[in-house]
Amino acid sequence: MKTIEQQRARELRADGCSVREIQRHLGVSRSSVSRWVRDVVLTKENRDALAARVTEGKLRTAKEKAATARSVRQGYQENGRRLARVRGPGYSAGCMLYWAEGGKGRNVVEISNSDPALIAFFASFLRRYFAVENEAMRVHCNLFADHVGRQREIEQFWLSTLGLPRSSLRKSTINTYSKYSAKKRTNKLPYGTCKFVVCNTRIVQTIFGSIQEYAGVDRPEWLD
Repeated sequence: MKTIEQQRARELRADGCSVREIQRHLGVSRSSVSRWVRDVVLTKENRDALAARVTEGKLRTAKEKAATARSVRQGYQENGRRLARVRGPGYSAGCMLYWAEGGKGRNVVEISNSDPALIAFFASFLRRYFAVENEAMRVHCNLFADHVGRQREIEQFWLSTLGLPRSSLRKSTINTYSKYSAKKRTNKLPYGTCKFVVCNTRIVQTIFGSIQEYAGVDRPEWLD
């Protein structure tokens, strides 16, 4: 039986089939197919046709994955619309704050500001309504040249404000002033700005759905 399968595998390979295609056709292991056909030489036409099929298969798989992921995001937005109809003012305040100040990436909750109270409010919003744990929260500090000597103090200020451990801190960015703005910018933002990040598709898409429900708008770009 193996001799018959081996011969058929070689015939299929000579016709330009891939190892995967032969495996599916014969119902044998891929390692066996590889061993049986490794010395079969493909014509240029067969190689080109095989490459085209492989590329087409990858594109089809990518499209299927993208469609599945989009459907999941759509489901999260629909849930967000539902939540907007049943939750109170604290929830709506957090969502509308995110509309005004938050990022619009489809997989990441991200908000940046220099106001500690604003960032702290949004962190509390995520804890209360989405049960986000400290371990999932990330802090990025954006500092200026006159903050360099106080970098650790400023980083700790934001962590303490948000009730987060040092492990939540990511590398800070330090911006230098141009010679035209150096004097004007000194001490303008004593604690720089803080970018607060939670990588979670479900949460950000739920918030997007709620925003659209509250505002009566449709933003397909947030989904795609």
